[in-house]
Amino acid sequence: MHSLDIFTRDIIQNALQAIADEMFAAMRKAAMSPIIYEVLDMGTGITDAQGDIASSGAGIPAFVGVLDKAVKQILKHHHADEIEDGDVFISNDPHDGGAVTHLNDVVLAMPVFADGQLVAWTANIAHWNDVGGMVPGSLSTEAVDIFQEGLRLASVKLISRGQPIRSVLQILRANSRMPDFMEGDLWAGIAAVRCGALRLQQLNSKYGTDLFLQAMRDFMDLGEKISLKALQTLPGTTLSLSEPQDDGSVFKVGITISHTQLLIDLRDNPDQCAGPVNLSRDGAVVAAQMAFKALTAPQGVTNGGTFRPLKVLTRPGSLFDAQAPAAEGFYFENMIRVYDLLLRCLATAFPERLPAGNFASVCATIIGGVHPDNGRLFTLVEPEIGGWGAEPGRDGNNAMYSGLHGETYNCPVEICEARYGLYVERMALNDEPGGHGQFRGGRGICIDYRVRSDASFLTCGYTRSVVPPWGLQQGEPGSLNYVEVIRQHSGVHERYAMASSVPLNAGDLVRVRTGAGGGFGPPGKRCKDAVRDDLKNGYVDAATAHAVYGVQG
Repeated sequence: MHSLDIFTRDIIQNALQAIADEMFAAMRKAAMSPIIYEVLDMGTGITDAQGDIASSGAGIPAFVGVLDKAVKQILKHHHADEIEDGDVFISNDPHDGGAVTHLNDVVLAMPVFADGQLVAWTANIAHWNDVGGMVPGSLSTEAVDIFQEGLRLASVKLISRGQPIRSVLQILRANSRMPDFMEGDLWAGIAAVRCGALRLQQLNSKYGTDLFLQAMRDFMDLGEKISLKALQTLPGTTLSLSEPQDDGSVFKVGITISHTQLLIDLRDNPDQCAGPVNLSRDGAVVAAQMAFKALTAPQGVTNGGTFRPLKVLTRPGSLFDAQAPAAEGFYFENMIRVYDLLLRCLATAFPERLPAGNFASVCATIIGGVHPDNGRLFTLVEPEIGGWGAEPGRDGNNAMYSGLHGETYNCPVEICEARYGLYVERMALNDEPGGHGQFRGGRGICIDYRVRSDASFLTCGYTRSVVPPWGLQQGEPGSLNYVEVIRQHSGVHERYAMASSVPLNAGDLVRVRTGAGGGFGPPGKRCKDAVRDDLKNGYVDAATAHAVYGVQG
């Protein structure tokens, strides 16, 4: 075995990152659905042979935390002699541990062999438009167990030694209302893991298996060292927070910080419910990992070693450690609730490191029906953008995705109108007041979707529709997230936050409003020139400028 010098180590480690990014690009280019190739509702990654994350591509941060857990579950389900070169596995079941989200988020994973030895895995995850269940799009607020939400795949072998298992493909097609889209997205994911596996084999061949494996181990050790160094800059402390939620329940967290560990205690929370907002333990862990990263070292290395100093406590049977057969279709809203709860608890102690609260919802908007131009079923699946909280010396960002989504994009209007049976009549910043402060919260958005065909439907999953984003240091709360349906013939306005299969007809308007982030500091301390700029740019109106900031319009 040759020694691993610093230059070779860095080359291999950077190559791992490049390969994960190439997998991401391959999947984006080949995917069938706009939710993948435009919005980038996906993630790619590389794990070591044991399933610990070695490198990740762009996309949704919450998804990267899923891939290692999915690979580890595959290893539990299949003996070593059942995992062969050329295999591809598929998984989506949050109760199996093979995916920690919901049934629409499908994981593909491929073992990578070198000289007959399993050395790594390539994996990806993406949102599929429809995986069966009781409603189109597979997301229903009426679901009471996971069996109503679609097809469950518990670490199933999809491809064996390079050859597709036809019976599994037939099952997948038969359980989707949009089989063509499903199959296109499936093969895009397969192409991505195969591309990554080939590149890893080439890298291994160039440097040898021993150096390749040593570089991955060293990279993870580096992730741990960075986290520990960051913890050592923080004072040892114990924090706690109780926060009311939209439905009247109260979420609680305890956090203990030492120089060697950050402990998060989520045990004292409500029991799992008979609805689709339950969260698996692994989902709660992913939320904790994102908060841990935001506090310690937001930039740079993230791998399996990064989270070694993090410990998460949950209670089986609770909302954040739901047991089968709990429904989890709208898991994402309680995942972001956990993430936001942690950030709020930490921000009270470290306001210089973390901003005020943001709109903190995926704001999942699903509109489906029959396309009036081609007669094909369509399902728009759109996570929405909103306002982020202010921080010392800086206003919050306007119209950004939530912390769960990372490097994703809203679907361009032109693509949306071409692929879906509707018009996008308006996309503007939300002018509803909120988020005032010495530094103001960023603005949310207002989007108007005009439905073009009868017998269409709306499904939505929004939180922060009653309790607004929180301010810091006397900054004011932000504004709320919600959806309105405005009926063309009656002009009636109907307001929704969590709803499924709301009937829509041609001419009806779906109006999405996402909230402003919370403010930082007392509004009276805001610079008068900044208020005048806000007036000029339409961020506040003259009445608000006078009433809140004491500035004449």
